[in-house]
Amino acid sequence: METETLPPTEEQTVEQIIRGYDQIKTELGKTIIGQREVIDEILISLFAGGHCLITGAPGLAKTLLVKSIAEIFDLKFSRVQFTPDLMPADITGTEVLSETDEGRQLRFVSGPVFANIILADEINRTPPKTQAALLEAMQEHQVTAAGQRHPLPKPFFVLATQNPIEMEGTYPLPEAQLDRFMFNVIIDYLPEDHEVAVVQQTTADQSKSIEPLFNGEDVLRFNDLVRKVPIAEDITRYAVRLAAASRPHQESTPDFVNEWVSWGAGLRAAQFLVLGAKARTLIQGRSHVEIQDIQALAAPVLRHRVLVNYRAEAEGIGTQKIIDQLLDLVSTDA
Repeated sequence: METETLPPTEEQTVEQIIRGYDQIKTELGKTIIGQREVIDEILISLFAGGHCLITGAPGLAKTLLVKSIAEIFDLKFSRVQFTPDLMPADITGTEVLSETDEGRQLRFVSGPVFANIILADEINRTPPKTQAALLEAMQEHQVTAAGQRHPLPKPFFVLATQNPIEMEGTYPLPEAQLDRFMFNVIIDYLPEDHEVAVVQQTTADQSKSIEPLFNGEDVLRFNDLVRKVPIAEDITRYAVRLAAASRPHQESTPDFVNEWVSWGAGLRAAQFLVLGAKARTLIQGRSHVEIQDIQALAAPVLRHRVLVNYRAEAEGIGTQKIIDQLLDLVSTDA
């Protein structure tokens, strides 16, 4: 007689997250050298159930990183190479006419979006019309075709890579789509020692396989548990004030924001600041969110939601400087 396996308790799930977090970094170390902050931010977004935009120049292992993470979580992985001629149906799927016993009928053929982790590779190399094909999938976790709704598998994450917008052949992502990404993670060039290690590893006759550590049910439990982490109202209020301070021409907007920002962060920014802070709290083995958790995630949450104007660009003012000034200015007092 088979015995029924009980689901893990919340305490056991917390222990699994803390223990597994170190194991994840060990496994990723087989293929990814350095980039610890980048890895932390991507994992926090996955534990919180959010999508992630990864920005960096070609050749910085963005694709390899996403593929390695999918292997660790043992999730169905799908890669879409975004190109100028890609059409929306190439991503979501389409209706095709098929012969059946009852005659010809339209049948929906699912596209690559029907997976657990979608790697939207070089997403800004396709026009906005095709980029927008992911909007419904990212927000509603479904695809609508010919009036029929097709739910996507759970869990569902979009990890999109993009090249810096200054590069030739790139299209800016629509603001509505940018806002659906929880984090914008920046991958920069490695220090010399790390680059030497990468070159040695990738030119040697050896390959290391990544061992899966979790499954889809584990990820869904992590997502549910993150939302149960307690947070004080004054910390939530701080996250809301931080996002609101980035909006130009409001009653309490700082002067430098009015001067340099054309568009600020919306409500999702505060939501993602709190969700990310909760995930960071769990990973670090703490029982409640602190102000420092919000501040640590301000850059990845806000950098793609705060759009600078022409005056800022002319003066060499970037989004990071504005975020730093917001962190210095917005009070942490309730």
